[in-house]
Amino acid sequence: MPNNDFLLSIQSHYHQFTKAEKKVADYVLRNPKKVLFMSITDLADACDVGDTSVFRFCRTMKLRGYQEFKMRLSLSIKTDNKETEELESDVTPDDSFATLAQKVLKSNIDAINETYSLLNPEEFIRCMDYFEAAENVYFFGVGSSMLTAMEAMDKFLRITPKVHCIPDSHMQSMVASMLTEKDLAIIISYSGSTKDSIHVAKTAKQAGAKVICISRFIKSPLTGYADITILCGANESPLQGGSTSAKMCLLYIIDLMYMEYYRRNYDISFENNQKTMSSVLEKLY
Repeated sequence: MPNNDFLLSIQSHYHQFTKAEKKVADYVLRNPKKVLFMSITDLADACDVGDTSVFRFCRTMKLRGYQEFKMRLSLSIKTDNKETEELESDVTPDDSFATLAQKVLKSNIDAINETYSLLNPEEFIRCMDYFEAAENVYFFGVGSSMLTAMEAMDKFLRITPKVHCIPDSHMQSMVASMLTEKDLAIIISYSGSTKDSIHVAKTAKQAGAKVICISRFIKSPLTGYADITILCGANESPLQGGSTSAKMCLLYIIDLMYMEYYRRNYDISFENNQKTMSSVLEKLY
């Protein structure tokens, strides 16, 4: 279907929807821009229906799932409004480089400030209690979130050998199935709707491990399996997967975790940091 006809298509399919799906359609038609930044669970709660009703609504619209729905909706809104800027900021083709630099700077600073404002100190301290007590800590992610998970492992590996990161999604599932109550799974997913990450969270939880999710949404299919959810603050449209602002927010959280662990275990962390720094000296000019 043409992108700019997507909202009209929802109206034309209206008679095919069930009662629950009509609630979803009504909400989307009234609040299209708001829906772009909602998880599937957020939308379901707003419509007073279950997640499965939202998914069935997407399938009735002949879409593969919720993320394709948001992508089509985003394209429709941008086409209808004749917008050329990304939703992350108000950058336009007419901006000078100086203006562009200021807007990108503000966008990233605002995202980090929002992440800071969303921090729950008590939950974060409990998260670090789990981290400190765990025998093994596994960072999980898919796609751009996997890159963040790998960066987290790289950072913590400088001060503790108990951190791990498995890139392959099948191996992630196998590792998650063998975790115990002594282990911790930290799952990074901006949307909280990535099937592989949800499967890992469910598997790790069933195995008895503690599960921490780092995500944009407090309610999502992923966070339903979390003992603790830490929120990041960047808004990312469906057309901005892996946006820099979202990544910076996630890295800010990882940096906080790193510094808090270092602070709590200063002597051994300092000693390990010296060892790991010395180990690569001969590899540098």
